[in-house]
Amino acid sequence: MTFYFILIFSVIAGTVISSGIYGDIGKIPTTGASLRTAKQDRLSSSGVKASIKLAETDLGRMNRYKSIIQAVAVKKKVDAALLCGVISRETRAGNTLKNGWGDNHNGFGLMQVDQRYHKPRGAYNSEEHITQGTEILISMYNSMVKKFPSSSKEMWLKGAIAAYNAGPGNVKNLKDVDKYTTGKDYANDVVARAQYCRSKGY
Repeated sequence: MTFYFILIFSVIAGTVISSGIYGDIGKIPTTGASLRTAKQDRLSSSGVKASIKLAETDLGRMNRYKSIIQAVAVKKKVDAALLCGVISRETRAGNTLKNGWGDNHNGFGLMQVDQRYHKPRGAYNSEEHITQGTEILISMYNSMVKKFPSSSKEMWLKGAIAAYNAGPGNVKNLKDVDKYTTGKDYANDVVARAQYCRSKGY
C-alpha cells in the first residue's frame, strides 16, 4: 500500500495522520511558547504547557476546518497536525482575522499568506487557501534541505516552520531556528501546538 493510500485510508477511518514525507512532527524537540506569546491568553508561564493551553483554546474553532486540513495533508503529503499548529499560531484558528485579513492587512487567511510576496488564492478559510499556505511551507522545507544538506528531515522541518515566519535567509542554523522569528519562539511554539493537535486527531 502506497503512502498516499495509507493517508486516504487514515482520513476515511477517522484516525490520526501520523506524519508526512517531510519529517515527523512528533520527533521534533521543542521548548514551546515564549512568555510573550503566552501572554496572548494571559498565561503566567511559558514553554510547552503554554503552547498546549493556547492550542487547546483554539481547538473548537480548529475543528471547523479539520476535514479541509486533512484533505490538504493527504494531497500535499504533509502532517495534518503541522497545519493545525501553524493555523493556531498564525490566527488562533481564524479568531484574530478581520474580514479574512491580519497583520495590518498584509497577511491573508487562516495561514496568513503575505500579499507582499504571494498573490493570495481562494477564500480565507478554503481548501485552496490552506493548499497555498502548505505549498509555501513546503518551499521553505526545500530551501532548508539545500541550505543544510547534512541535517535530518525533522530539523529541516523545524527550520522550514521558522522560515515560514521569518524567511529562509533568517534561519542561520538549525540549532537556533527561532533567533529571528516573531517572539523568538515561532517554530518551537508551532511544533508544540502541532504535537497537541496530533493528540486530538490531526
